[in-house]
Amino acid sequence: MSTTPIARLLGIMARLRDPEGGCPWDLAQSHASIVPYTIEEAYEVAEAVESGDPDELRDELGDLLFQVVFQARIAEEAGSFAFDDVATAIADKMVRRHPHIFGEVRGLDQDAVNAQWAAIKAQEQAEKQQAAKGRPAPQGTLSGVPLALPALTRAEKISRKAAAVGFDWPDAAEVIAKVREETDEVAQALAEEGPEALAEEIGDLLFSVANLARHAGIDPEEALRRANLKFQRRFSAMEAEVTKDGRPLKDAGLAAMEEAWIAVKRRER
Repeated sequence: MSTTPIARLLGIMARLRDPEGGCPWDLAQSHASIVPYTIEEAYEVAEAVESGDPDELRDELGDLLFQVVFQARIAEEAGSFAFDDVATAIADKMVRRHPHIFGEVRGLDQDAVNAQWAAIKAQEQAEKQQAAKGRPAPQGTLSGVPLALPALTRAEKISRKAAAVGFDWPDAAEVIAKVREETDEVAQALAEEGPEALAEEIGDLLFSVANLARHAGIDPEEALRRANLKFQRRFSAMEAEVTKDGRPLKDAGLAAMEEAWIAVKRRER
């Protein structure tokens, strides 16, 4: 009997979690234990997009989908919800947040659509919090930014919410001045303060850089991810150059590594 691909995947997941004959590793997992894998798969999707390889993207999207199926299966076993409930909830949400497509609202430009989306999302969040806590939900400007987000992403979202009510620098040039100010404060803390004060000043510097990225229209998390990949690529090339005669990298010395590093950068240009 034929079946849809998603039905087949759900069946495979059920088999893996079968208490009588399932996989011991899969049976041992919980919502919390597979969260790191879910996050890792999301980043691997981003890397596949960056690579431009459609086959790699297809595979990574499948890995991410499996994480959704895994979480839904654990919830179904606990009697909380099932995969169909997940799909229904997101479909309902998309219809609700697009009244200009599925409702009677028409003729909105992109700015109006963005404002409408933010307003609907804020109302949903308020209703969710009120239902969960049984008391009026906080209505502060910065409420609703998930704590679980990567810190740079959360910084960008917090600052964007603040900017929406006018609490913002007028242009990127003034943000650069703020970054320089924070850099000076880091240098002062490095010379005069203890580790706690230094950590606070470095945090302020990173927050200012996230604001600079927002003003420039750059996703700071994506920018840092690309910088990580660039450093890794250049370091690997430098390592190959320095160790081609068989000596360990740690014995090469900083001067040799720096020379090879500069040569790698020149070749990339």
